[in-house]
Amino acid sequence: MKKETEKMDQKNFSKPLSLAKVQVTDAFWKKEMELVRTEVIPYQWNALNDNVPGAAPSFCMRNYRRAGEVEKERKAKGDKFVQIKYPLDTFETLPKDDKMDGRFYGFLFQDTDFTKWVEAVAYSLTQHPDPELEKTADEAIEAVCAAQREDGYLDTYYLINDQDMIFTNLKDNHELYCFGHLTEGAVAYYQATGKDHLLKAAERFADFIASKLGHGEGKKAGYPGHEIAEMALMRLYDLTGEQKYLDLAKYFIDERGTKPYYYDIERGLTCPEGEERYSYNQANRPVRQQDEVQGHSVRAVYLYSGMADVARATQDESLLKACETLWNNMVHQKMYVTGGIGATHIGEAFSFNYDLPNDTAYAETCASIGLVFFARRMLEIQAKAEYADVMELALYNGVLSGMALDGKSFFYVNPLEVLPEACHKDERKFHVKPIRQKWFGCACCPPNLARTVSSVASYAYTENDTTLFVHLYMGGTVEGEKVKASITSEFPWDGHVSVTCESDTKEPYTFAFRIPGWCASYEKEIPKGAEVEEKDGYLYVTKVWAKGETIRLNFPMEIQFLASNPLVREDAGRVAVKRGPVVYCMEEADNGKNLHLTKLCVNGEKTAEAADELGEHFVRVTAEGRRMKLGDAEKQPLYHLYQKEEEEKTKLKLIPYYMWNNRGEGEMQVWIRACE
Repeated sequence: MKKETEKMDQKNFSKPLSLAKVQVTDAFWKKEMELVRTEVIPYQWNALNDNVPGAAPSFCMRNYRRAGEVEKERKAKGDKFVQIKYPLDTFETLPKDDKMDGRFYGFLFQDTDFTKWVEAVAYSLTQHPDPELEKTADEAIEAVCAAQREDGYLDTYYLINDQDMIFTNLKDNHELYCFGHLTEGAVAYYQATGKDHLLKAAERFADFIASKLGHGEGKKAGYPGHEIAEMALMRLYDLTGEQKYLDLAKYFIDERGTKPYYYDIERGLTCPEGEERYSYNQANRPVRQQDEVQGHSVRAVYLYSGMADVARATQDESLLKACETLWNNMVHQKMYVTGGIGATHIGEAFSFNYDLPNDTAYAETCASIGLVFFARRMLEIQAKAEYADVMELALYNGVLSGMALDGKSFFYVNPLEVLPEACHKDERKFHVKPIRQKWFGCACCPPNLARTVSSVASYAYTENDTTLFVHLYMGGTVEGEKVKASITSEFPWDGHVSVTCESDTKEPYTFAFRIPGWCASYEKEIPKGAEVEEKDGYLYVTKVWAKGETIRLNFPMEIQFLASNPLVREDAGRVAVKRGPVVYCMEEADNGKNLHLTKLCVNGEKTAEAADELGEHFVRVTAEGRRMKLGDAEKQPLYHLYQKEEEEKTKLKLIPYYMWNNRGEGEMQVWIRACE
């Protein structure tokens, strides 16, 4: 990527296709989407209503109903209403001795469990109409909207506990985060169903925020502690065309990190605590001055996504340059080979450059999802293959690993190496779970994953007046503004792709296909009379299309052994296995215990063979390896004079990383010691 940002050209801009215009038939992604529709969405609805035995309670819908009761009482009593107030000094409130009173329960951002769920429902309805599911969502929306105050405020933590304290702790208490997810869900549901009840609620909440925050008399110069409001406001702007939503998003971005720090003012601090004290919130410096990704990884990529949206809408080249600088640091110095980001569990945060430990990795599912958001938004500004390559990597690996193959259990943390005994006995690794969990009290990841998988087609294609961009290869039918096409693909297991026009065009039109970065060379079969150009990792094919004309592409998927940058200390002398977009791992179920004693022979024979197990069609990789003979290790001294290791030949069997931990608890390893 160039060091200096090119002048933005609106001719390069593109936008995602409406999901109503895309029907996914892809064998891989359709299966994942159906899993979300039939298993995850109903399961999560039960979780939101605390009806999953053995799972951590959500309290989400209970809180909405309780807030609705408070609002009903306030309206009935008018000036005589006196709120019963509860403490605001806990990040998570749980019942004592299973006894509940009228206060808010759960994490203070628990409202978002519902709003992410309803967003997933919306996307699912575009692909598979379901009157019963829609009815359930409509009834839930009624309960949510009943909790909203007449002035537009809607956050059950304060509505229930203490309305006098609204917007007094923007740094920590997630009101604007809850607004962001409310808005994302509301826009999606309106676009899927045409129903605007939740959308109007989101607009009223946005208007309330604009009346209270910003520059001007009586306003607070505040901005989100946990970002997402920025890109949510941009989504509202793109839908409604209302300038006020763009202005508010731009204000949040421009104000962030300026001095005096708003978080100091809000907290009443008069003595500085250190120049980088708000790096956790990406608020230590104005965003255009930030050159390293820092702090909470999910917050960071949500912010960067909003920055990219605002840069596109305002053609702000300085903001785009900041996005590019942060992207480069993250992808080239702080990203795991799986597309995971956030190396440390302390603050769920980025660590320093090249610090990417495998067995203590955090790599939160939500963080990979946020990386996908950021990548897509950069693609909307200009189609560059690097963005789509990372988006693809994260989707197939860092995102899907967060869900079991049956859709009934989940990972919050996605490590690259696991020894179950260490997870149970070593406090430093307690955050790493050796088996997926039914649910989480802090349940951001499962519904986030559901909404992403359900809307995956919106990441595959974007368009402008002259071009349909194919960023991800996914089978289905696509109806753009000027052309309709049918796409067949066997990704991620086979690189053959075909695209057939299902409509005639009267003027030249372009299809732009990403050339995957993992592919050394590719084959193409182009209809006669087409103009062909390669630019920024995309193949542009332009002509006046006749119905039935077909483009055929083949991106060979070779087994690759990847090495890390030598500054990544944890991976020195090791290799990771990748085929096409899929990263592989070894599991104890295939290779026995003590995976650390194995080596992969990089010059040895390797094969890729189709397999069908656990209800999944996939490609298994087998490679020549060596295993150190363990002997009677427990009778050996703890330390001894070095001697050449006694080894035996073995066959190492590897499965896709996203499939690990579907055969019970066991060791897992992505990076493997290498030998010749």
